[in-house]
Formats: sequence, structure tokens, C-alpha cells
Amino acid sequence: MKNHTIAIRHEDKYLMERRTAITPSHVKNLIDKGFKVLVESSDKRVFKNGEYAEAGAEITTDLSLAPVIFGLKEMPNHFFEPHKTYVFFSHTIKGQPYNMPMLRKMMEKKANLIDYEKIADDQNRRLIFFGRFAGLAGMINSLWSFGMRMRELGHETPFTRLKQAHHYYSLDEAKAAVKEVGHIIQDQGFPKTLNPFIIGVTGYGNVAKGAQEIIDLLPVKEVYPDELENLCGQGDLYSNVIYKVTFKESHISRHKESNEPFDLQHYYQHPDAYENQFDRYFPYLTILMNCMYWDTRYPKIVTRNYLEMLSNQGEIKVKVIGDVTCDPNGSVEITHKGTDIEDPVFVYNPRTGVPTMGFKGDGILVMAVDILPSELPRDSSIAFANALYEFVAPIAQCDFRNSFESLELPAPIKRALILHRGEFTPDYKYMEDFIK
Repeated sequence: MKNHTIAIRHEDKYLMERRTAITPSHVKNLIDKGFKVLVESSDKRVFKNGEYAEAGAEITTDLSLAPVIFGLKEMPNHFFEPHKTYVFFSHTIKGQPYNMPMLRKMMEKKANLIDYEKIADDQNRRLIFFGRFAGLAGMINSLWSFGMRMRELGHETPFTRLKQAHHYYSLDEAKAAVKEVGHIIQDQGFPKTLNPFIIGVTGYGNVAKGAQEIIDLLPVKEVYPDELENLCGQGDLYSNVIYKVTFKESHISRHKESNEPFDLQHYYQHPDAYENQFDRYFPYLTILMNCMYWDTRYPKIVTRNYLEMLSNQGEIKVKVIGDVTCDPNGSVEITHKGTDIEDPVFVYNPRTGVPTMGFKGDGILVMAVDILPSELPRDSSIAFANALYEFVAPIAQCDFRNSFESLELPAPIKRALILHRGEFTPDYKYMEDFIK
């Protein structure tokens, strides 16, 4: 007998997490198809309890009757029940130590785990993601942060008109505000001390595209990385233009053997053979948007030692780093932690190595909000649910008592099944080393 009951969990990992995996309009469609939907009551979710109730869902504090639970962020250990199916971002596939107790608990309960991060097509392209919205909110926040930081330093800029992303009702409202700032820049320009105003973006995936979607609302001229030195050496640049530059892997890293050319596939397979060369470009930027994928195998792009050296040579041109990757001590080494929406920025002093939360202090301001898409909760939830919707019914109706080979699941979902009845599926056997 096929299951027709699913649940939507309240998000409790972060105070400002307001997103949902399935919106009221999608719930209505599921109910029209014969599903029963339980929605855990929430006072902060961007879609209110009443909206779900109007769509036909049952609002409750008890999800025990649902064999399949959809959420977004990690769930507490006490929440898991035997033999149930959980769909969320588990953040376990790299062996993240802080989530291994959760993974062990799911194994103990013989649970099934489907991870959104691994839902991909035959070309390994992710199908369900928030990346674009991380870039969108990250760029809005970084422009706002720049305005606030410059005000703190005694300089007014058009960016002080912006707000932190979560203060806008919708993405459209936020974009309209950025466009207005763009018109002011075009008409009035920047002070000479900020010219040339250069925004650098690392990466070219969904996160970077989201960031560039916001940048392109401003009066922008695109330049290449190798043009930066000459650009900054010119004295007659227009003051009403923002220069945008995109950095790919070949700009960020070089082969340790100087006579060896950069080879992307070799870089992916043998990152230890490469070293950072981003110091060629960093000093020319005004804002750095770090939007690229990174893990510990790859060189860091901005290190503490490098910034200390740079600060000893004079004032650093870079005023803001929007570290959308939020990897603590990662590619931008001075990001010591992911920040909260309610406390989103810190100033890092390169000479003392000390970060200070807020806009005050000597050094570079870093915006590293850990859940950026939640700053645009309505738009990001709708886009996410649109992508997820076609898979909800097959997940709900799958008989997980069958063997892994016999599971009737769409291929992208089967590839994302990390745990089946508490055991690692074939593609994830490597994770056994993480829980020893």
C-alpha cells in the first residue's frame, strides 16, 4: 500500500531561518492529488500557518503519523524515529564532524536519508538548490555593508540607501532599490578616492550568477583580470561606472612548476600540484565576492599572512569581502565563522589578526552570513519548491522496505539516497570512515 502522508518540519537550527521546502500552493496541489500533508506549526516561517491551513494542510506540533518528513536544515538527534524517511540538507558528505552524531542517530534508527545537495541529473548537475539566492542576498548585503562601512569611516555613498536583504519583502523590491542606487551612481558618480570602483567575483556557478544578477543592475563595465593593473594605473577613469571582473580557477591558482600551464581537469584531480596566485589581483579590488566552491584540497585565496603583509605596505583598497561560501578558516582564511543574519558582519584587523563584530574597527569588513537564502525567504522557497515538487510524490510513495536495487525512485533521488534503512547506499560507502 502506497503512503499518502507527508510532513513539513519547522526549521529550528537558526533563529532567522524562515524558508520552507514546500509552499502552500504546492501543498494544495498535493492535497488535490490525494495526499495528506502535516505542517509543523511555526511562528516565524515566511508562509504562515493560516496559509497552509487554507491550502488544506493539518497544522500540528506532532509529526509522528508521517512516514516521510521534508525539512531544510539539520534536524536534532531526538527528532528521528525508526524506519522513517527524512529529506533535508544533511551536511554530512564531507564527514563534517559536527553532524556525525546526527548521522549515527539516523543509522541507529534505521532511517532513510535523502540529501538535496546530491539530487542531480545524469551530468551531475544539481537540480534542487538555493545557490542563486545565496548570491543574490550576498551581493545585496555586501553593497549595503559597503555603504555602512564607508559611513563609519566618514564617507557617504549611494549604497547607504540600501538595507540588509531580509528587510525587503521580496526580491523585486530589493532589485528596485539597487536599481535606484545605480541611477544615482550614474548621475553623480563616486568620490575620486573610490575610483576605480571594482567588484571581483570568484566562480561562475549558480551562486556567482546570483551575485552578478544584482551587480548588473548598476552601471557596470566588465573587464578581465589581466586588465586590472592598467585600469588602476589610469588617472582619467569615469567615476560613474562600476567595474566588474570574474575570476576563474586559472586566475586564482597556478601550477607549482612555473613552466607547466594551467589545466582545469588536472587541477580538479591533483589540486596539491597548484598554489594560489590571487595576490596578483586582490589589491586592485574594492569589493570581493567569494562565490566559488572550495574544500581543503584546494589553495586558500586570501590568507591571514598575506593580509598582514599587504597592510604593512599601506592602506588596503579592498573594503568589503562578501564571503558567500562561509567556510570557516576556508578559502578566505579570515572568515573565522559563518555569521548570523541578526549579526552579519565583522571587521578583521590584518595587523592584530583579531575580528570585531559590527562595522567599527581597523581593517577589512567581512559579510559571511551562513544562511543567505533565508534573507529572501519567500522567493527562495518558491523557487526551491518548484524544483522539488515533481519528486515529492515518488518519494512519499516509495516502499523503502524493498532492497536498494528494487526501490522505485526517480534516478536523481536514488542517487541522493545516502542512508537506506540505516545503512550507507553504494555511492556513500566511503562515509563509513567518518563514523568510526
